[in-house]
Amino acid sequence: MADPTRGRGPGPVVGTLSGLAGAGAAVGLYATLVERQLFVLRRVEVPVLRPGSWPVRVLHLSDLHVTPDQQRKVAWVRALSDLRPDLVIDTGDTLSHQRSVPVAVHAFGGLLDVPGAFVFGNNDYFAPRPKSPHRYFVRAPRLPTSPPLPWRDLRAALTERGWVDLSNRTQALEIRGQRIALAGVDDPHLHRDRYADIAGPADPDAVVRIGVAHSPEPRVLDAFAGDGYDLVLAGHTHGGQVRLPGIGALVTNCGIDRSRARGLSRWGETTWLNVSAGLGSSPYMPVRFCCRPEATLLTLTPRG
Repeated sequence: MADPTRGRGPGPVVGTLSGLAGAGAAVGLYATLVERQLFVLRRVEVPVLRPGSWPVRVLHLSDLHVTPDQQRKVAWVRALSDLRPDLVIDTGDTLSHQRSVPVAVHAFGGLLDVPGAFVFGNNDYFAPRPKSPHRYFVRAPRLPTSPPLPWRDLRAALTERGWVDLSNRTQALEIRGQRIALAGVDDPHLHRDRYADIAGPADPDAVVRIGVAHSPEPRVLDAFAGDGYDLVLAGHTHGGQVRLPGIGALVTNCGIDRSRARGLSRWGETTWLNVSAGLGSSPYMPVRFCCRPEATLLTLTPRG
């Protein structure tokens, strides 16, 4: 008797599973090998200046996570000096390796000739560590914070070129003949922020008041907004790093809601918030999906 199954292909269930497995592998390869190197410049206009002021162009960098072998990223960041911004703000996590400092300085290149300011993030202080992705979805105990990274060398290199360390500090800069007030906190993710050191009404004589932090924790954002800062810049979230169409970011790795994991939004009645999706990722989770690595050029314009 003939075998009735001879000559038949795999059943529909097996074919479906094979197709899903192939699609998953393709997405994984794209997220790991392609999108994480598709750097993009996002341009945003923000109406925060005092009426009658000249526009100010601010380049917002965050989460470079540079390592010695990232020539493509370094070349892309170096080319940003061609934008000729008026001010550069780096919201931290520049490092990811013991030998990252000279690579980072080389990446900043001509941007170090522009007025700039910075704060540190958790991966400036401590090297990234391997961890299971599920930890981003649960309240897990903190991983040990070691080994330390040479953040003091980074601070020395940047301040020698004139950039301002805003870690729990305020500073006013003169840009295009206009007073710009800056205030920053050290990394809220590691609870190094001491907002009490900078608390008080924002500079009333400035054409714009800008707050700077690495992780956009609501307690810090509320404090900046309460003191009258017009704009707050932050990073840390990587925009969620993996986003799904129609859903957006799956996680933020901080206290902010998922809808604010990337881009410009309002915080309170008078404060704007820009969260950068950043330019890098942990070397132990080098993926991006529907969330290209980015820098942001914000053109600050007069209110009203």
